[in-house]
Amino acid sequence: MKRFAGLCLALISAVLLPGCSSLDRFDLPDVRFPGVYRQTIQQGNVVTQEMINRLKPGMTRRQVRFILGEPVLANAFREDRWDYIYTIQIGSLDRLQQGLTVYFEDDALSYFEGDFLPSAVKEAQERAAEEAAEAAAAAGA
Repeated sequence: MKRFAGLCLALISAVLLPGCSSLDRFDLPDVRFPGVYRQTIQQGNVVTQEMINRLKPGMTRRQVRFILGEPVLANAFREDRWDYIYTIQIGSLDRLQQGLTVYFEDDALSYFEGDFLPSAVKEAQERAAEEAAEAAAAAGA
């Protein structure tokens, strides 16, 4: 009888226990076990504003690689494009993703685009936005 009870307990445990670890599979972000630590996950290249400010048109691939590091994605079919992607997820918060695409022409840096801008361009955009807001306020008054 004890053997039968042990077998039933093992069978019930084998059927019900895998369900405890599969909540993430159902894409239910609000269903979490309270007090469970979720590790911070970082992937890709960290790109800072200082790195972006050092990029200049005409730089060689080697110079760009020295500043930004190895690209996450270097397409064999488009050797004139490098992609730098960085993602971070802190605990159960939403994932943050930033990207930068660098384009080369004749093995020299042509231009780049993405979530980062050189400081001079950012400042010019901020000044233009402030001037537009002031002009709109003056027109409304």
